[in-house]
Amino acid sequence: MFESKLDAMAREKVERTINAMPDAEADEIANAAGYERRTGRKAFRAGHYGRTLAAKAGKLSLKAPELKGALFGSAVIERCRRRESSVEEALMEMYLAGVSTRGVDDTGRLLWGERMPSQTLSDKLKKIHKEIDEWRKRPLESEYPYVFVDGVRHKRSRGGHVENAGVLVAIGVGTEGRREAIAVDEGMREDAAGRERFFRSMIERGSRGVGPVVGDRCAGLVSTVNSMPPNAEYQRRMVRFMRDVLSKTPPGHREWASAALKAVFAQENRESAMAKAGTVAGETEERKLKAAANRLRGGVGETTTYLLPEFPAHHRIKPRTNNMIGRLNREIRRRTRVVGGFPDSDSALMLVCAGIRYVTSRSWSDRRYMDMSRLDDNPGAAA
Repeated sequence: MFESKLDAMAREKVERTINAMPDAEADEIANAAGYERRTGRKAFRAGHYGRTLAAKAGKLSLKAPELKGALFGSAVIERCRRRESSVEEALMEMYLAGVSTRGVDDTGRLLWGERMPSQTLSDKLKKIHKEIDEWRKRPLESEYPYVFVDGVRHKRSRGGHVENAGVLVAIGVGTEGRREAIAVDEGMREDAAGRERFFRSMIERGSRGVGPVVGDRCAGLVSTVNSMPPNAEYQRRMVRFMRDVLSKTPPGHREWASAALKAVFAQENRESAMAKAGTVAGETEERKLKAAANRLRGGVGETTTYLLPEFPAHHRIKPRTNNMIGRLNREIRRRTRVVGGFPDSDSALMLVCAGIRYVTSRSWSDRRYMDMSRLDDNPGAAA
């Protein structure tokens, strides 16, 4: 009850203050106060009309002056505005943070006494989408010694059917060790053509200084990565590679195979890792696991790129995994699950971009992800 009384007192005080401001503006426009008789008067008062304004203090009842002989315009309250800008910004922040449109509507009614119409929400989103599109296509002016790539899958409608689609995301680690979302684009089924367009767009926007590109092995990824200047190389995710090999291993041999694969990636350099992989592949064939041995020989080279001498030893734990972008994708999926099926690919792309900007601007801007101080000490370093 005490809090409710304080809220009511604050709302009444704000209401009186705001109502006094338009009256003062009306006096200035009319060149005379209300009921004042004087020469040089430019307009006459014609009463007030009521309107409401949703503000932080609550729902306010305002009296807007009307003038006869002049058009009244207030610098305090914009014409036709029904919500304070901070209220609209708060509602949009809720939407971009992962609250459904129904949740935004319910919260707005609970806090400010009125809902945001769906058309108003749509108009606000269009403005945000324009800003997001400019951000997504911005020039890349920094060097990114490490790039992590992954895709976010979602449901979308197409031709009356619901199908799986994807949004490709690339996170670059700059020369100061901070992370940045450098590319977000529609990937559909993440085929070779989609991957190639994705990487080509980064090159055209000025991407440079790229070393290892970390991601899962999929169509088009390896060939397009090798075309990125100046010396980009593909680094396959270690855990996914191990799972791929173990999928070809019978349950009775998996404990041994898992320990053997871990021994390969525990080596100090790439030469010893390749030698150990050859030994493990031979032992695997002796156990009559030819398919697993072939998977090991075929993928161990691209999974041990992080062991090349041009990459510092203290960086090795980061490029061999994709955990960082995986956590980001989980945050994005939490938002896309609220929507369910998107009506088109553009709406999905914009919401994913908005979610990425929301997450990265709060938790990534002031935190250094990698220590880049010794990267230049290595001859032939990625940057």
